[in-house]
Amino acid sequence: MKIAICQTNPIVGDFTHNISQITQAADRAKKAGALLAIFPEMSLPGYPPQDLLEKPSFVRENLFQLDELSSRVHGISILCGYVDWSPSNTGKALSNNAALIADGRIKAKGGKRLLPTYDVYDETRYFEPAPESLLFDLRGRKWGVTLCEDIWNAAQFSGKPHYALDPVKDLMARGAEMLVNLSASPFSLKKGPLRLGILKTIARKYRVPMIYCNQSGGNDDLLFDGASMVVDERGRLIWMGNQFSPDLFIWERERPYEEITDPWLPEEEALLKGLITGTRDYASKCGFKKALLGLSGGLDSSLVAFIAQQALGPENIMGVSMPSSYTSRMSRDDARRLAENLGIDFREIPIHDLYDTYQKALAPLFHELEPDVTEENIQARIRGNLLMALSNKFKALLLATGNKSELAVGYCTLYGDMCGGLAVISDVPKTLCYRLGRYINRDHEIIPQRVLSRPPSAELRPGQTDQDTLPPYEVLDDILDASIESNLGPDDIAARGHDPGMVQGVLRRIAFNEYKRRQAPPGLKLTTKAFGFGRRYPIARGSEVF
Repeated sequence: MKIAICQTNPIVGDFTHNISQITQAADRAKKAGALLAIFPEMSLPGYPPQDLLEKPSFVRENLFQLDELSSRVHGISILCGYVDWSPSNTGKALSNNAALIADGRIKAKGGKRLLPTYDVYDETRYFEPAPESLLFDLRGRKWGVTLCEDIWNAAQFSGKPHYALDPVKDLMARGAEMLVNLSASPFSLKKGPLRLGILKTIARKYRVPMIYCNQSGGNDDLLFDGASMVVDERGRLIWMGNQFSPDLFIWERERPYEEITDPWLPEEEALLKGLITGTRDYASKCGFKKALLGLSGGLDSSLVAFIAQQALGPENIMGVSMPSSYTSRMSRDDARRLAENLGIDFREIPIHDLYDTYQKALAPLFHELEPDVTEENIQARIRGNLLMALSNKFKALLLATGNKSELAVGYCTLYGDMCGGLAVISDVPKTLCYRLGRYINRDHEIIPQRVLSRPPSAELRPGQTDQDTLPPYEVLDDILDASIESNLGPDDIAARGHDPGMVQGVLRRIAFNEYKRRQAPPGLKLTTKAFGFGRRYPIARGSEVF
């Protein structure tokens, strides 16, 4: 018995593209002799469709396209995810479903029973839990089908079950002999081993093989790493799909396989692959072929330039240096050298005269006031304006280059360096940026070495460094991680060895700058708690820090 695991990269709402992916993969699987081809959760409409699900026309088109797909399936069975009307007379109108298709028709249906509402998930907004999982016969064996969250109810991973219901247990009680999970599970750091642990636990507990088929690619801020898996009834990982790209694997039930013991990419490589994939897919799915960014000669813009060059090709990237009177010769040289190393288009637009014009225009109002952050922000906003003009003129996606540490504490300028259509590294802390920079340079220098060794600076006033106003990044990032990802309060964070006053100051800056983050471009999610849809805090709030 041959089974195909088809790890695809759908586009939300592009049914023509998604059906093409499914039919092409099914044809390949059929030619290889597979009886069944398995596709990810919502592989037909794409995931996540969000409030498109509130449009009845979208749901109807999805169902029409399911029928169209069914009519084209012959000589093989396929499992794919789609959206259906809920059979319940109460609750939400929709169900997140899986369909078994064969012989030109839909042969069986079943749905997702556990609906997540944490982090980026909001499935109870749209869906009603399905009354039953899909169970079907194939060559004398009963196959049980779960969808994503349905397998995430293992108490040993959270201390207690997340839900009262256990769909896997129910399927086994109904006689399932093989288990399949159709997934659209977004990537985050260290999530892969957690998924594998769940699959191994289920396989060993019930002594059945586990097939896990996950979506790949990027949709908006979410990255899908694929990494589909087959775990045998002994709990051994015997196959893993590509990470961050489509894949297709033919698993032969009767064939012996060696156990895979170390399937994971180095963390730096996985993060770079994710960022490159997310940038490429965001650009292409939004209709952009070109991208541009400001090159300051610093680490963050160097890192984003490398990612963009890898994602779209050097011929499609423009890097723009915009020196002021405060910009060092070293920064200008490093920006140019980086562009040469990457082979991207490099332009330089000095902003001295523009800045002087602003100062003259504002002089009647500012003449009795001392220079402060206002003048610094004017420089950043001049640069943002120039970059947006180039983006408009050349129809190129503007990439913002700020990192997570800066965005957390507001060390960034609205309508200045925050301008852009995509914030590539907005979920990458500064210390991790350095790790990625060193990894990029592991074989030969791509990012000029002194970019990685000299103190970081916004260069908006004479002699400025980031540490004039911020704690050392090693300290800052640990406080940020404790607050944002671990949800620790000020006393608990201080107990980790940090100065209580410094902790209070950082937490105040996080709270005060929520308004900036609401206006930031979408950023690619890498950590368990990124700024964006999965982290919701009020802008107007009391002065206490928590």
